[in-house]
Amino acid sequence: MRVIRFLVAIVCLAFGAVLGALNRQPVSIDVGFGHVASNLGIVMLACLLVGVIVGGMAISASVVWPLRRRLANAQKQIPTEPSVAKEVL
Repeated sequence: MRVIRFLVAIVCLAFGAVLGALNRQPVSIDVGFGHVASNLGIVMLACLLVGVIVGGMAISASVVWPLRRRLANAQKQIPTEPSVAKEVL
């Protein structure tokens, strides 16, 4: 599993390096309260990174947190006394 993660990381780094090298055009982005000047490759990589982070947070909020809540509620309902637990089993 570690080898697969390492290979995926290397492929992503190579993709980012190629993307940055092939897109050297200067761009200026207006963010509402100022301007950010950079080259196109860096802007594209930053947008991809922001998209991955926002997507991960959306999945976490819609799937992981409700499942953790359900697990916590289920664990609260498990009897903790040994005599009661033996009767249930």
